[in-house]
Amino acid sequence: MPDVTLRITEPEERLDRLIAKHCPELSRSMVQRLIREASILVNGVASKPSYLPIPGDLVQVNRPDETPLPPVAEELPVCIVYEDECLLVVNKPAGLVVHAGPGHAGGTLVNALLAHRPDLASVGLDPQRPGIVHRLDRDTSGLLLVAARREAQDALQAQFRAHTVEKTYLVLLEGHLVPAEGAIEAPIGRDPQDRMRRKVVAEGGRYARTEYRMREYLRGYTYTEARPLTGRTHQLRVHFAAIGHPVVGDQTYGRRRGQVPVPRQFLHAWQLTFVHPLTGERLVFFAELPADLADVLDRLRSQGST
Repeated sequence: MPDVTLRITEPEERLDRLIAKHCPELSRSMVQRLIREASILVNGVASKPSYLPIPGDLVQVNRPDETPLPPVAEELPVCIVYEDECLLVVNKPAGLVVHAGPGHAGGTLVNALLAHRPDLASVGLDPQRPGIVHRLDRDTSGLLLVAARREAQDALQAQFRAHTVEKTYLVLLEGHLVPAEGAIEAPIGRDPQDRMRRKVVAEGGRYARTEYRMREYLRGYTYTEARPLTGRTHQLRVHFAAIGHPVVGDQTYGRRRGQVPVPRQFLHAWQLTFVHPLTGERLVFFAELPADLADVLDRLRSQGST
């Protein structure tokens, strides 16, 4: 049974604000996360934080079993590309989880950053994700932006919402991608058969657009630059799989075993461009392709490009 059930009798404000009002022990960011995770349902189905409940709606809230403890500092290696009083740019290695979640109570990037910058603990509304502005999958390497002040986090999140932050990934795709340059525009929603997966959907999904440019055709593969203009969960992996060219090494959305062994999904956040929230300067950062993925390319190139 749900922890809280609300029967709407008159038009209401946004769903996330309504829940925050009736469940004051939940922060606004926690409410939004519960909505995204389908722990808050409207008439039995997942909704959006911005949904406006109407009379007759039944809202069900399944609260977490217990409030997780705030993350603690852990002395873990972390590669900081840039740092000032407002923000940090980190080159995250593959295999490192960004913040705590099911199965990952510690050993995360957040734990490592708290050891480096204890003041991060007070940044933001979600104590489990202090300073986090966006995230990368555990097995995706590359550049990640972290706020070191609350006002910087607000400003950077506004840039992400306005789609003015430019993120470019290096990705190896199965097959030869044609045309060599273009865009994928297809809404993404939760897979009704598996709530941990996403998929391109005809109805109920969120708008998503990915632009790409072929770098190199290899034997049975395409080495590509990809830029997600929107920030949907698993966007690149879902979009490329939907057009028949899944990311090499993707154990969730890939469809066949590759000809060349890969240590993980071939996805690396290579370039990050944004406006500094304090100075207004436009900053551009790059992170070289890690050795494990560079080795995959070397092996493919040794076979020839056909």
